[in-house]
Amino acid sequence: MSDSAPAQEPSGGPGAAPPAKGTTAHHASTATLAFGAIGIVFGDIGTSPLYAFRETFVGPNPLALDTEHVLGVVSLIFWSMTLIVAIQYVSILMRADNKGQGGSLALVALISRSIGKSRYGWLAILLGVFATSLFYGDSMITPAISVLSAVEGLTVVDEGLEDFVIPIALGLLVALFLLQSRGTAKVGALFAPVMIVYFTVIALLGSWQILQHPEVLWALNPWYAVNFFILDGWLAFLALGSVVLAVTGSEALYSDMGHFGRGPMRLSWFGFVMPCLLLNYFGQGAMVISLPPEAAAEAIQNPFFFLAQEQWRLPLVFLATFATFIASQAVISGAFSITHQAMQLGYIPRLAVRHTSETEAGQIYIPSINWALLVAVIILVLTFQNSSNLASAYGIAVTGAVTIDTMLMGVLFVGVWKWKWYVAAPIVLLFLIVDGAYFAANLTKVADGGWFPLLVGAFAFLLLTTWARGRKLMRDRMGEVALPIEIFAKSAQNSATRVPGTAIFMASSTAGVPSALLHNIKHNKVLHERVVILTVEIQDVPYVDPDHRCEFTEIGSGFYRAILRYGFMDETNVPEGLKSMSRCGGKFDMMETSFFLSRQTLLPSEKPGMPIWREKIFAWMLRNSASAMQFFRLPTNRVVELGSQVRI
Repeated sequence: MSDSAPAQEPSGGPGAAPPAKGTTAHHASTATLAFGAIGIVFGDIGTSPLYAFRETFVGPNPLALDTEHVLGVVSLIFWSMTLIVAIQYVSILMRADNKGQGGSLALVALISRSIGKSRYGWLAILLGVFATSLFYGDSMITPAISVLSAVEGLTVVDEGLEDFVIPIALGLLVALFLLQSRGTAKVGALFAPVMIVYFTVIALLGSWQILQHPEVLWALNPWYAVNFFILDGWLAFLALGSVVLAVTGSEALYSDMGHFGRGPMRLSWFGFVMPCLLLNYFGQGAMVISLPPEAAAEAIQNPFFFLAQEQWRLPLVFLATFATFIASQAVISGAFSITHQAMQLGYIPRLAVRHTSETEAGQIYIPSINWALLVAVIILVLTFQNSSNLASAYGIAVTGAVTIDTMLMGVLFVGVWKWKWYVAAPIVLLFLIVDGAYFAANLTKVADGGWFPLLVGAFAFLLLTTWARGRKLMRDRMGEVALPIEIFAKSAQNSATRVPGTAIFMASSTAGVPSALLHNIKHNKVLHERVVILTVEIQDVPYVDPDHRCEFTEIGSGFYRAILRYGFMDETNVPEGLKSMSRCGGKFDMMETSFFLSRQTLLPSEKPGMPIWREKIFAWMLRNSASAMQFFRLPTNRVVELGSQVRI
């Protein structure tokens, strides 16, 4: 079944992905892919200038608007972006691809192939699952804070428009989520040109200020970041909680690597996106230090929009709003992709998945996730009211995920890449100090809103681990009473009537007789001429080579055991997979084939394998999981479901 445990298979084995698909195949040129990445991948980090610089001065712990503090903050932003985004993620972690795919779950799958069965392998898996859980909190806050911060630009144009900010933001967000079911292919064609215009405009606005006040370039010297801490100490530490907003979206860069490949994404980042962002941040700093105190105090309330002259601020609001719309779209699509990966790897129950493109398998829509995100985003906007309040909740999920990725990076260095510990330790320690400092600074904002992403992450972590644990217990219990198929085939040969056609019994295990087959012969007392026990296995690689997808064994008396293998990014289309199994007793004619599925009902156990409250959560998830018929794309008029009871 879909939740079977990922088979552990050495990299490059028969289940390995074909290089073309796993690494985006570079069907398009590097320049074309780099162009596309600007529109899809960099929206989240690209819209950070709307609020990151501002929040360090007007947030919960405001700073003095003098040259020392402005240069200190700009220097911190520059070196944070260099260390965390440019070096840690783009230069190092993008080398840690799992057959071309990135992200916490892909990294965990890569690590588990090397150390999954070791003493501490389970800890690496738990860390990766928790980083994935934190992403859900991030995917709720990003649309809310991004769209709100852009629409708030209207108050810079006319203070009387303040009452319209929340209604307009909510209208845009609702429209965004309503559009998801139509797919992003057509809208995506507009993403890259709009984002290129956006990045170019913010770079030009920043450059104009830098040319007038080049003294801001002193912030390139890390001494000004150090001096900031010498001047303020604890207040500078607290400011890290706002400075880190400049690098939100860094984890998303790694997660989206599979769409474009590391080469094009590095070209986009170093050749265009990073320079544009830094020019804007330095420009905001230059503007603030050049203004008299009263004007600086007004400008710091929304320095991004004050960079433009008054007559250009309304067009800038429209452009920024469109950019935040795109940034939100990327995060929502990322939530769909992460959920799909988690489903395939057995951490989330089957959910209804709709493919929104006939040519691109990665373009999917998951209704339940979409509506859950919409409800959460609306609650966030109505509760926090403005982007400054939301900034207190933002950052803790990102820094938590980044810190976990740093720990996993250490495991990667030693366990997978086989570096000497004394080479890996200084590098990991450096990033742990930097990432840990940002995470610790954000922990001080828990009472002001940081509790929200932590609560969402903890809840998601509970669901993911409960499902994985419950499925393992179910498989173990069913395996304990499973009858060997060879014995069953011989005994059933003379005790049941054979009827024409093919019966396929879906099984979660490659051993024993599925309960649906036992119930069928018990109640109907018939067997089809060809009986196939089919197991769908999800490998810990993104894609499986179609030539290595199928495996079958002839048992005798018309019985066959078959396996279909898929990667965690593959679409589990069983009828399509059966087309390549013609040797399994002949070709499969869907009009002559019946699919038998088991639906389990949990019963209380005298010795439960997990606490009763978690067992009830698992039972609820099991009842509400999507039908295997939908998940495996089985023909609706050829499916028979038979129930069974299991005690875990």
